[in-house]
Amino acid sequence: MSETASISRSIAARYATAVFEIAEDSGELDALEKGVADLGAALDESEDLRKLIASPLLARREQRDAIRAVAEAMKVAPVLRDTLALMADKRRLFAMPALLAALRDLLADHRGEVVAEVTSARALSSEQTEKLAAALSRNMGKTVTIHATTDEELIGGLVVKMGSKMIDTSIRARLASLQNAMKEVG
Repeated sequence: MSETASISRSIAARYATAVFEIAEDSGELDALEKGVADLGAALDESEDLRKLIASPLLARREQRDAIRAVAEAMKVAPVLRDTLALMADKRRLFAMPALLAALRDLLADHRGEVVAEVTSARALSSEQTEKLAAALSRNMGKTVTIHATTDEELIGGLVVKMGSKMIDTSIRARLASLQNAMKEVG
């Protein structure tokens, strides 16, 4: 794991715990979950939003006002909206993707579910997603929710991450393993 990713996860974990506890105490978990899903989808779709959260050129106030406006337009739960504004004030908005991932995990754990981050070379069909979720559920003993993304560089296969566990069946990983084995021989 890179140092930047580690820092983002560390920052995000603290904010996510606070946001989750506040939403739980105020009975706003459903609104929080909807906001997390909506913001996650917006980050996936909008390059402008990704630039906004990563830009060191914007003044803190500009970044805060922009993320607050986005959150208000999306009708995000107030606790999440205010946390994003605080993160912008503290120059920590770059950790927003990690915050959303940590909140997804906390919400799933609260429901007795496990979130599996699944990366595939091509988008999975709904039937493939259901079969994968069922197979993972049998192995984990919990309900598994799939959060799917694509990465064409995998060539084929899947990379599944659930908590601290990772299963990499991608062709890219198999080729790298074969390459390492060939280096050891020669």
